[in-house]
Amino acid sequence: MKVKIYVEGGGDSKEQHARCREGFRKLIDKAGFKERSPAIVACGGRSSAFDKFKTAVASDVGAYAILLVDSEDPVKSADDKPDSWSHLQSRDGWERPANVMDDQAQLMATCMETWIMADRAALKNFFGQKLQTNALFPEKELESRTRHEVQEKLEHATRDCGKDRGYAKGNRSFKMLAELKPETLKKHLPHFRRFIETLDKYLK
Repeated sequence: MKVKIYVEGGGDSKEQHARCREGFRKLIDKAGFKERSPAIVACGGRSSAFDKFKTAVASDVGAYAILLVDSEDPVKSADDKPDSWSHLQSRDGWERPANVMDDQAQLMATCMETWIMADRAALKNFFGQKLQTNALFPEKELESRTRHEVQEKLEHATRDCGKDRGYAKGNRSFKMLAELKPETLKKHLPHFRRFIETLDKYLK
């Protein structure tokens, strides 16, 4: 089945959209989908991603559309099968479109930086010896941390890594995304595990 992922990220820049697609593409390929890779649509902000997703499910009958956005806040049902649509409806007022399945909403809980913080080996390889790992949250229950907490911890832990080497959204975040190990993320992040299981279900 053809799958299209409508992902939050990339802002308003075509260059950033390309970097966003590349980062997600490399991570997804490493999860075992290189020969059956989904299409990735970088949408900029969360609302734009939802709007493009709704347009796709209403008009693109040839592809299975999946929405992938930050949860922004911790998800109450953070188990192996969280109800993403309930979270999005409660937090953002987003109603699930008619005939859309539960698994067509996927969440980065609480944000893409949570994925990045979950892989300590990749962080050390990317930022080097000056990375302050003791300034990071433990990998356990990372999805319960707010996006502000996670982003602040990443910035603090990388502040001594050199001029223009600290963590920042944009180019560096998408480069970092491409370095992550899917198996490590699946071990620590239930929502990431659900995302990969959903792709495996439909990418045949």
